[in-house]
Amino acid sequence: MMQTTISYFPTISQLASYWAEPTVEIEACEHYQKGGFRNRCLIAGPNGIQRLSIPLEKGKHQRTPIRDVRISWTENWSLVHWRTVQTAYGSAPYFEHFQEELRLLYEKKQRYLFDFNLELWDWVHRRTGWKGQLTLSSSYQSLSAEETGICRPYQQVFQEKNGFLAGLCSLDLLMCVGKQASHYLGGGMLGSLKSGNDQ
Repeated sequence: MMQTTISYFPTISQLASYWAEPTVEIEACEHYQKGGFRNRCLIAGPNGIQRLSIPLEKGKHQRTPIRDVRISWTENWSLVHWRTVQTAYGSAPYFEHFQEELRLLYEKKQRYLFDFNLELWDWVHRRTGWKGQLTLSSSYQSLSAEETGICRPYQQVFQEKNGFLAGLCSLDLLMCVGKQASHYLGGGMLGSLKSGNDQ
């Protein structure tokens, strides 16, 4: 069984690292740590890599249990993030296929960061076709650094302008290749994936 930390969408490399695993355990007993991807993700924007960060309530610190970290709703960040995703992926081959589900996820005002991330992970797993089971840890265990391996190129939005952008979250892969993501993550495709309609 593989263990990993939660993030605002799993990164492509993170998803690929446990794709063949039957069970993946998310570290649910750690203390919140600044940095990493627990409350941020990277997408392909018109001008290159764009970072989305979920604001957290004041008072968070290194000793706050990850499941107790609360999202700040003093500003409507989810609407900003959704509009940013629309701008980034409105022309992507599979945006229309996924946009309604994704919009509804952003409209749900989750109180806790962990719960919101977990819902996103479940959505990504269903849409990429991951066959494994996700569990939560019952005690803390120190994990190695987050997976940041190099992924094989696939056709991205704005690629002619920015070139291929590595290190992005799994949302980018889904928007660009749709159901072919399962072949990509499973290693079945060795080159660039062709975009097309899989509906």
